[in-house]
Amino acid sequence: MAGQTPTAAVSHTGNNVFLRAVAALSTVSGWCSAAMIVAAVAITCQMIVIRFVLNGSTVWQTEAVIYLAISSTLIGLPYVQRLRGHVNVDLVPLALPKTARYYLCLCTLSLTIAMVCIMLWYGFEFWHLAFERNWKSDTIWGVRLWIPYLALPVGFALFLLQLIADLVAVILKIDQPFGLEDT
Repeated sequence: MAGQTPTAAVSHTGNNVFLRAVAALSTVSGWCSAAMIVAAVAITCQMIVIRFVLNGSTVWQTEAVIYLAISSTLIGLPYVQRLRGHVNVDLVPLALPKTARYYLCLCTLSLTIAMVCIMLWYGFEFWHLAFERNWKSDTIWGVRLWIPYLALPVGFALFLLQLIADLVAVILKIDQPFGLEDT
């Protein structure tokens, strides 16, 4: 964002209990996402030692790293939203007057919430289908697919919660639209 300090980029919570609770959940999801990345790196290192140093075969490592990388992306969504780390083009909001910027922010957040609701719905449906039918991967490891697929509804639900918190913060004037200070 144009001319902002790193601390200004974080969504504000004020003294609002709901906003603080959502911020805490988003922060925990960020920690979980980071832990998944660290685990994926550790498993990759272990896989390299097994394959190239001990000349052994690996069974579960590649699949686990893939599931961890994808899950960390989904679980990390709310944390990135809280830090306003998603791709943002602020040319239009900067060019708009304060009132128009406010309504554009409400429209943008509302449309994003609607899209994430759709993704949450289908993500939950997909996870539930895998759980109900006891789907397993076609590999030797044969992991129950509902376990890695759980990242879909959980990640999108937490992301939705953070988006709603952002919308509430803008409506209650706790946070500025798009995190931009008045120009």
